[in-house]
Amino acid sequence: MEQRTIKTKKILLGAILFLLICPLIQNKLQLLSLEPLKGDIRKPERSQFSLSRWFSGDYQIGQEKYLNETFGFRSTMVRVNNQLAYNVFNEAKANGVIIGKDNYLFEINYIKAYYGTDFIGAVSIRERMKQLKFVQDTLAKMNKTLLLVFAPGKASFYPEYIPRKYHRERTTTNIQFFSKMADSLDVNYIDFNKYFILNKNKAEYPLYPKYGIHWSFYGTCLAADSMIKKLEFLRHTDLHGFTLGEMNVEESKEMDYDLADGMNLLFKLKSKKMAYPLLYFEVDSTKPRLNSMVVSDSYYWLMFNNSFSRTFGENEFWYYNRLIYRANHTEIRDATKANLTEEIAKNDVIVILCTEANLTRLGWGFIQQAYNLYSGQAPVPVIEEEFPVKVKNLADYIKSNPDWRKSVEAKAAAKGISIDSVAVEDAIFQIRHER
Repeated sequence: MEQRTIKTKKILLGAILFLLICPLIQNKLQLLSLEPLKGDIRKPERSQFSLSRWFSGDYQIGQEKYLNETFGFRSTMVRVNNQLAYNVFNEAKANGVIIGKDNYLFEINYIKAYYGTDFIGAVSIRERMKQLKFVQDTLAKMNKTLLLVFAPGKASFYPEYIPRKYHRERTTTNIQFFSKMADSLDVNYIDFNKYFILNKNKAEYPLYPKYGIHWSFYGTCLAADSMIKKLEFLRHTDLHGFTLGEMNVEESKEMDYDLADGMNLLFKLKSKKMAYPLLYFEVDSTKPRLNSMVVSDSYYWLMFNNSFSRTFGENEFWYYNRLIYRANHTEIRDATKANLTEEIAKNDVIVILCTEANLTRLGWGFIQQAYNLYSGQAPVPVIEEEFPVKVKNLADYIKSNPDWRKSVEAKAAAKGISIDSVAVEDAIFQIRHER
């Protein structure tokens, strides 16, 4: 009996030791092919050794970070942890992701946009739209067409699934005031935020996915077709369009599942069937092949890869007005170093597309740059987001983060000032430090 007990203990000890060295074996030999984590994952560099870095402690800190994020089976262990957090605590281990009612996934910025807590003010919006109108009219004299496109926001489309703790009284929103100014100034625009809501229960297939943050593949096809027709109307010409063919109806995938992908779970979430139509593009040599540039956030990716871009001879995607992608993906350029006069000159159509949650940064500096260019004003550095708006958003996050809020409360008590004031101070310091 005693020998059996000793044998059992040895087996258990051997099993434990084997499990402990498994990550090391996997890291060195890569015996199993594991699915990498999805999202903005940045693998740290191995810490470089030097005597000065050793005595300062920088080497040890860097090496610890490297080992913690590169050991064998890390991706699997992260997925196990995330799955437990999701199933047991209804928590999403992904930056900014919020689990709503019936497990609909949101990002916090879309909820802020829906309730108007990110409203940048009438003065700011009016000034930006006046600049946009000036640019539009100037381009029209050059036989160029500018089109402003408001992409939808998920919280506005699915407000019934917003978690109760985020509910508050709705105030004036950016999309309301931007569209109002577009109407009053006669700016060429399409409001897909409004269009999607009106057709929410009329569309044959879902316009917005349950587990994605962007419009659905089907929804973006409808939007791309509407944008082509709008440009045909504005330019009094026929462009190369496309038609929807066979409709493949299946589980959410790719960008229709991007938020859930970013959660890095062990098992795929069950979702509604989504539509993935085949697209048939028109070929007509008598129709013009215009050139276009689209200044947009990530809402243009689906159009860029599948539909809208193929209407044109050349199409460039100015991603957040920072990187320039060509339609064939063979070239990526730095937009901040581009000659704007030359870039606009070679295009016939300029589209500015922005989702509701990013309207605080509409154009990402492009509108102001173009206005300065054509109005004769001296060029000024353009900040991607107005400093006050960025401070407000970060201060709100500081107060919502439990650990950071404790620090803020302690500082506020020591200084005898409000928590809001300290949060703003911390936000300003953090932003300036990043710069």
